[in-house]
Amino acid sequence: MTDYLKIDFEFLNNEQKEIIIALLSEMNYEGFEEEGDLLVAYISAHLYDEKELKNFAGGHQLSFSVEEIQNKNWNSEWESNFHPVVINHLSNGLPFVGIRADFHQPLKNVEYEIVITPKMSFGTGHHATTSMMIQMMSEMDLKEKTVLDFGTGTGVLAILSEKLGAKRIKAIDSDDHSIENAAENFQANNCAGISLFKASSAETGEMFDVILANIIKNVIVDNLHSFATQLNPGGTIILSGLLKDDEAEIVSHSLEQNLYLYRKIETDNWICLEMSPNQPEG
Repeated sequence: MTDYLKIDFEFLNNEQKEIIIALLSEMNYEGFEEEGDLLVAYISAHLYDEKELKNFAGGHQLSFSVEEIQNKNWNSEWESNFHPVVINHLSNGLPFVGIRADFHQPLKNVEYEIVITPKMSFGTGHHATTSMMIQMMSEMDLKEKTVLDFGTGTGVLAILSEKLGAKRIKAIDSDDHSIENAAENFQANNCAGISLFKASSAETGEMFDVILANIIKNVIVDNLHSFATQLNPGGTIILSGLLKDDEAEIVSHSLEQNLYLYRKIETDNWICLEMSPNQPEG
């Protein structure tokens, strides 16, 4: 039985690939690989809409091919393309985070090592959005803080939150594969303070000091009210999964929730925003 479809888009430059990844993420495409001028996107077979893809490709003058992928082959294919990554934001004289799979040798000379089983979940540290989230976290004090990781994917940000001393972490994702993968990764990293839930909304009925959301723009906008109402006074929200062209819209919606932009990081057409309910001075 075919579980996934693999779609190849050819002859793309880096900027085109970044934009297409962001747009396809909003169309239920779950995983992406880049090689030269080729972009590969994966989607669950039951979510695939041929007409939608043809309209999308025609509107962006893209050529593509579709291939069926058997679920039994997915993990070996993903593992063969997964390499350790070091997030090189120096902390105490060492690179801040090293992320590897369990079949890699331990990483030396990093402050924090995270083991991630490479499956279909987003958040291996290779993409700019995850790297920027980690950079923001490297400059925060999470000791004894409460954290919500919304759209947890592999769970890498929740795992890092625990390593940084957070006392309670709630990780949420709406995808079954992500929930399964995050649970495996929490166990592999000996995490004890993370609770994992499947949900499509950030509404939890709880309050948090820090809210992390590395997810697509539309989901962020839909959940900004929940973020704002569940944030403790003086708390911080870190948002990514956003293109630089999304900034004005996100800031506008955030202001409606009395959330203010404190800081921005930009890498390769992607942005990461630090928001707070406290209005910046000046």
